[in-house]
Amino acid sequence: MTYDKRSLTPLIQQLEEIIRSATELEDQYGDYITNIHPKYKNSASNMIHYLALRHRDITQMQKKLGDLGITRLGKAESHMMASIFNAVNILKRLIGLRIPVKTRSHLSIQQGIQLIRTHTTALLGKKLKGSKVRIMVTLPTEAAENKKMIRNFISSGMNSARINCAHDDPEIWKKMIDYINKAKRKTGRNCKICMDLGGPKLRTGLMKPGPKVIHLQPERDDVGSVRAPSEVWLAAKDARVPDDERIHIPLNENWIKKLKKGDIITFRDARDKKCNLKVGAKEANGRWARCYDSAYILTGTRFALQKKKKKDKLTTRVGEILPIEQKILLKIGDQLILHKDPRSGEPARFDENGHLVKPAHIACTLPEVFSDVRPGEPVLLDDGKIEGVINEVLESKMIISVTYAKEEGAKLRGDKGINLPGSNLRLSGLTQKDKEDLKFIVKYADVVNFSFVNDPQDVMDLLEELHKLGRTNLGIILKIETQRGFKNLPGILLSAMRSHPIGVMIARGDLAIEGGWKHLAQIQEEIMWLCEAAHIPIVWATQVLETLAKKGRPSRAEITDAAMAQRAECVMLNKGPHITEAIRMIDEIMKSMENYHQKQAPIIPKLTSENVLEIG
Repeated sequence: MTYDKRSLTPLIQQLEEIIRSATELEDQYGDYITNIHPKYKNSASNMIHYLALRHRDITQMQKKLGDLGITRLGKAESHMMASIFNAVNILKRLIGLRIPVKTRSHLSIQQGIQLIRTHTTALLGKKLKGSKVRIMVTLPTEAAENKKMIRNFISSGMNSARINCAHDDPEIWKKMIDYINKAKRKTGRNCKICMDLGGPKLRTGLMKPGPKVIHLQPERDDVGSVRAPSEVWLAAKDARVPDDERIHIPLNENWIKKLKKGDIITFRDARDKKCNLKVGAKEANGRWARCYDSAYILTGTRFALQKKKKKDKLTTRVGEILPIEQKILLKIGDQLILHKDPRSGEPARFDENGHLVKPAHIACTLPEVFSDVRPGEPVLLDDGKIEGVINEVLESKMIISVTYAKEEGAKLRGDKGINLPGSNLRLSGLTQKDKEDLKFIVKYADVVNFSFVNDPQDVMDLLEELHKLGRTNLGIILKIETQRGFKNLPGILLSAMRSHPIGVMIARGDLAIEGGWKHLAQIQEEIMWLCEAAHIPIVWATQVLETLAKKGRPSRAEITDAAMAQRAECVMLNKGPHITEAIRMIDEIMKSMENYHQKQAPIIPKLTSENVLEIG
């Protein structure tokens, strides 16, 4: 069967033009490719070919190719030129031409697919049986004192242990790493050690401390019945809290050892109201307890425990309670002052008639950004829960008007993120603390996760520092968290390809804030496309099965989101009291989805459901 030469010739010409422009672009970036690590030479060329294709609108050409049953080039990221050449040769044969296109050597389709697998194994180790997707887990501080926890993580499917250098210290990190290495020997499984550099932290400063009191407040339904009790952790003053979101009541360590599950602790709160705590499970060096009524606990509150076989009550006093951190309540139209000096923040003050006396104010942890911001630029606070616009920039402060917050108002606390997505910030991705932390990382870790990569120079700074420390083979994962990082991704990847192995983490939380919630899906897809073209593994991060990890039960949307992570090479879970269950579930989801996706391309296996077609 022959086809109309007049209809197919323009298609052939379009494809050959793409080949020419891709070759020219590769020649144009020849100097960059010269400096690329030998294992990434072909990958760098393929990424450049892909950029040449994507810098033009090929939607009509794709439709025509699809109508002919030929590749639409929509899933050809890892083997760009091979797919184009194949399409040209097929079209030429359809109109009777038998001469194949003569080209310079290029990756075959199978070679392109294999390169991603090879680079992934080099960075994240061999895959577990049943799934190609690795599982990275953020270790809580408690892991430094609980070797069983780490062993359970690895047995459940963790391939990479993530240690965040923004928290804890080298002593704690070393304990975690020692337990990881022991667990690897015990289980016979591989687990890479990945350590996050904190990067520049643009956050709110501290708030002025409030009263020293713990307010226990159970969750109630609409008629006042307790839906969920308040959970507290009873432990010595300096004990590490297993979960940052739980309340810690400091008590005498020897008294806590006498507690048993089911015991009832009685006390009178700050209002002289009689209250109870029901003792629960033991964890680490403390005990969980539940309170089914509202209570206010002060330093020195007397706790009493009545043992069944003893006549006397065992009593103790609550230790020094940390002051409550005040918060700023912000509503649409409110004013907030962000200042350079590190004085403690305060809520707004009003007179007896409700007139504003002094607007709310809080410090900024990176005052150097003040020289980079301009009036009219947007500001997002606390993961985008509060939005505003800069009205005025002065030498020591910027004045912000709130443009979005919850109807009842949003509460801003200290140490919350500040995002300036419309500002051209000149922050370096590598801080002095990062350089100090790198000295530990190069000695003990397999991979460094590089936060807030904004441009190629950030990458070059990291590579230079690693060269000074004599560890040029350290794995590198580039965390793409900002608009600038996303826009500069091709140059960032070319710079990073000087080293091997490398990967990219899609930090969806910050990207959603920086790029806008409605653009996150688009940004995420484009990062995945570009990294597949460069044969660079992707880490799918932020809020994966977060509700399961924190509360013990996932949401429906989280299951769908986790299944989409099958298109990445690695999925990252954050810490929570139910993290082991989350590891097991993500492992099961990845295994079940293995036969449905190969990167961006869907695979069509036999239906697993008993579908019956009945006619008549």
